[in-house]
Formats: sequence, structure tokens, C-alpha cells
Amino acid sequence: MTDTSTQFDHKRFLRTLTVSPGVYQMYDANDKLLYVGKARNLKKRVASYFRKTGLSLRIQSMMRQVTRIEVSLTHTETEALLLESNLIKSMKPRFNILMRDDKSYPYIRLSINQDYPGLSLHRGSRKDGAQYFGPFPSAGAVRELLALLQKTIPVRQCEDSFFRNRSRPCLQHQIKRCTAPCVKLISREDYARDIEQAVLFINGQKDTLTQSLTEAMEQASARLQFELAAELRDRISRVRQIQTRQYVSGKQGDFDVIVQAQQEGTCAIGVMFIRAGRSLGTRVLFPRFGLEQGEEEMLSAFIAQFYMNKPPARQILLPTLPADADVLAAALTQRAGYKVHITSVQRGDKRRWLDTVRINATDALQRRIATESNYRDRLNSLVEALNLSETPERIECIDISHTRGEATVASLVVFGDQGPLSSQYRRYNIDGITPGDDYAAIHQSLTRRFLRMQEEGTKYPDLLLIDGGKGQLACACDALQELGVTGVVTIGVAKGKERKAGWERLFRPGEPLPIMLPPDSPALHLVQVIRDEAHRFAITGHRRRRAKARVTSTLEEIPGIGDKKRQALLKHFGGLQGVAKAGVDDLSRVSGINRKLAERIHARLH
Repeated sequence: MTDTSTQFDHKRFLRTLTVSPGVYQMYDANDKLLYVGKARNLKKRVASYFRKTGLSLRIQSMMRQVTRIEVSLTHTETEALLLESNLIKSMKPRFNILMRDDKSYPYIRLSINQDYPGLSLHRGSRKDGAQYFGPFPSAGAVRELLALLQKTIPVRQCEDSFFRNRSRPCLQHQIKRCTAPCVKLISREDYARDIEQAVLFINGQKDTLTQSLTEAMEQASARLQFELAAELRDRISRVRQIQTRQYVSGKQGDFDVIVQAQQEGTCAIGVMFIRAGRSLGTRVLFPRFGLEQGEEEMLSAFIAQFYMNKPPARQILLPTLPADADVLAAALTQRAGYKVHITSVQRGDKRRWLDTVRINATDALQRRIATESNYRDRLNSLVEALNLSETPERIECIDISHTRGEATVASLVVFGDQGPLSSQYRRYNIDGITPGDDYAAIHQSLTRRFLRMQEEGTKYPDLLLIDGGKGQLACACDALQELGVTGVVTIGVAKGKERKAGWERLFRPGEPLPIMLPPDSPALHLVQVIRDEAHRFAITGHRRRRAKARVTSTLEEIPGIGDKKRQALLKHFGGLQGVAKAGVDDLSRVSGINRKLAERIHARLH
């Protein structure tokens, strides 16, 4: 390894370093955090980075950049692991494992603070006092379970705003998927019983649920309520059918099965969620690993980050146990508030679960590698087609969307050397221009974009695509010239005859004739993908802005309605449609809306 003493006097630093547990942070000359690690013995662990042999090339590369190391002492290694996870999550060091799965996991939400609670799919914060079940690997898994539940125990799954404003039962009641609590066709006591049974169903307590239904059926029969008894009998039958179909090898309990697959420098980690013996499905993630690590180290780092914001199962199954499995289990137990076990298995049903997850992870990894390879081939073809001096590391595309000049929105999408970088997408609301003037919209959006990049010192794109022909391209070039931006290859992408795909024309600044690529050109396919993504992103933003503007303008045109009352109405009725459907009496129940104002609102909307 190259000597780092010119940058960092590690020998002097190590002489003062304690042997206590804690966390160490490595910084470069620009005070940028490179790596965060935890250790049972700080001195021994940090010293291992400065040995002359046995270090990987990436560790050597990192250590050549280190100019400063900070340490934070903790009482235990478990505390060190928790602190390490928090620092990685918040500061995203370059050489640490970073989760690319930014989507929050879906849950089933039960609104227990209502007289007639409802069930729904939920993402995001869980601090509103409702009861939550999950997490689930996907929204599809949640919808499948809710659909099964609706056929078995018909509790409501409608939006609260829809529920509050019903005056008669909806179609769900007609097809026996809901007992119509909105119009009080079921008592609160009977509905509460159904909710209890629904909770048992969701938690996988099918035996307890079957027993409860059987007792209710016998009581109904004894009271000569034969129709109710027949309905409960059908519920029991459906529960038993589902139980037979969905249980995994008859095993009970909650498990998370985690397996890693690695190929061509890319890592995939599969997670199977099993709750109450029932498989909820498998999710494959692609975290970024900054340093070369073995399977055990990767799984350890992954687990610490994966469960930062989600509850773990009581048992986590791995192919092999990492060295710090006990520390990980203790940290997860502390976070979750219940005992968490981390174990490895080599045989039996649980081993087959591991094999299933590995197959899924390997398959997803191979498809990802194939997709990335295809993208690189298209990128190389684009370099050749446009006669670029080097392969672009960053491609940006601008598109404009509006409806006859209304609610103009500019979108900017970003593609890197491996595909889209969705976290770097941007939208710009365009104001102060003549409605429908696309040239002015392009000029404004590019000016705002590159001014921001100049202020932040961000690297310019290597290639800038403009959705449009010569006019749009000329406008973009003028904007860049006014800002003194150089070195950015700018291309106009004009739609072909009758806007038909495959007939696109690519314009260069100052060249009268366009570049015409054959319809089967990989370069053209890449341009189409980027252009279409920019269009999708722009039109989505435009529709949201247009809808918001129309809602706002409709209510604010009514005398006596300001921003607070408008927000109160929309929140109470779930949107403008709910307000429009409401009667005068319903409107007057909203805080701040008197009878006279309610009549005015009703008259204006009708």
C-alpha cells in the first residue's frame, strides 16, 4: 500500500487511540466523509487499515485520500452499531453500503380511532394513532391480502371522505363485500366483532379466527338466526381454503429470510417476508457496496441499514452467520422492543426458503446485468452516431408540457453511465411568459438550471437533449451562451412525420441538415427512451399543477372563501368532487363555514 503518512500521521494518531468500543469516521482533504465504521476495539480496528499488505485495491484507494479520522466512544459494541447505522443513513459516505431502495414499504392501516374503522394500504409516517400491519414487500401483496379479506370478512376499505358522505350503500354492499356501516346497516358491536376477526385474519391467526367464527355460528343457530349462521359457515369455509393454500410448509412464526447473490461486481440481496407462517413474497434490492467485502460482512452491513426504519421479524434467517451476529441481534432487539434472533440453517424447510430467495436474487441480478449491458451498448452506439469525443457520463433532457399555455411545466431528467438517475430529476413551474411560448419556457428552465449548477459548483452534463427542432435548439443555445456555459454538447430531438417513432431527426447547432438514424439503431432507441422519460415526467407534473390550479381557482372565486377555509373544505370532503357532492347541511358542519356561506358554496358549485 502507498504510504499515507504525507497526508495523515497515523502512527501518532494510533498512539492516542483508545481500545474502547466506538465509531470512527474517515475524512478527505475537502472534509468530505469517506467511511464510517464501528469497532469493539477502536485502536485495533483502525490500525488494521494501515498495514502494508493484505488490503484490497479499493481500501488502498480510500486510505490514500484520508487526512483526518474522528472517533466517537460508546459503552458497548451494540451502541456503536446503532450510531454507525444512523451516521451512514444521514451522511451517506462514499465507501459505505448505501441503500438504493428509497421507497417506503407498504403497510395495512386500521383507523382504530373511528366508530367504524376502515382498512387501507398505507405508505409513509405511522404516527397518527392508527394500527399498522406489515411491512409488506410490495403494494401488490397488500392489495392481494385486502382482496382476500374483503371476500371473507366484509369490513369497509373505502376512503374516509367517501365513507363520511354516503347517503346510501355503494356497490360493495350489493356484492356482499361490505356491510354498509356508512348508513348504519350494521351495529357498532357487530362491526367491532368483524374488525376483531379481520385483525386475526391479517395476523395469520387462522385457528383462533376459525374458533371464533365457529362459536358465533353456533350462537346464531341457537338463536334461530339461520341466515347469519349460514353466512358465518361460509366465512369458516373460505378461511380454511385460504389457510390450506397460503401457509408455508405448516410453519408458524415470523421470519425474514435474507440471501446475497453477487456477479460481475454487482450485488443483489433478496428478502423473503414470512408472517405467521404465510409468505408475503420476496423483494430483491441492489445496495451499493463501497468496499470489497465477503458475504458475511455484506449481510451484516445490509441488515444494519435495512432495518433502520422498519420492524424486523422475530427470526432472521441467513445462509451463514456474520461474526457480529450477536451484536446485530442485540441492536435490532433494542430498536424493535422485542427479542430478535439471527440464525443460519443448513437443512429442512427453512433451507428450502433460503434456496428460493437465492434463486430470485440471482435471477434479478442477471436481468439487471443484462439490462445494464444493453444500456452500455446503446450508449456506445450513441457516441458513434453523434461523433462524440468520449462517452458521456451524464445526459440531461429538457421537455415542456402545458395545455394551451395553462400550467406550463418544464421537466429535466438525468441519465448516468448505467441508466436513469431518478433522484436527480427536476421540475420547473414556468411563469412570467406568454402562454404557450415553448421557446421562452425552454430559455427560463435552462437559465434556472444552469444558474443553480454554477452556484453549487455542480458538474455540467456532457450531453444535453432538447425535445424539439431547430427553434427549440437555438433557444437553448442562446440561454447557455448568455450564462457562459461551454463544453456541453446540445442536440435537438425533433419528432418525425406524424410524430411516428423511428422517424426522429437529431439537430446539431449550426448544421442545417439533421442526423437521420435508422429505426433499428440502438443509438436512436436510447434517445427515444430518454426523450419519452422526460415527456412522462413533464406531463405528470403539468397535470398535477393544472388540477391544483383549477381546484384553487374554483373555490377562491367564491366570496368569503380564503385559503384556510378552502383547505378545511378540501380536507373534510377529500377533494373538490366531495365538496361538490355535499349538501348545504354537510357544508355548514365544516369549521368556519356558516349556513349562509354554505348556501353560497352550494349555489356556486351547482
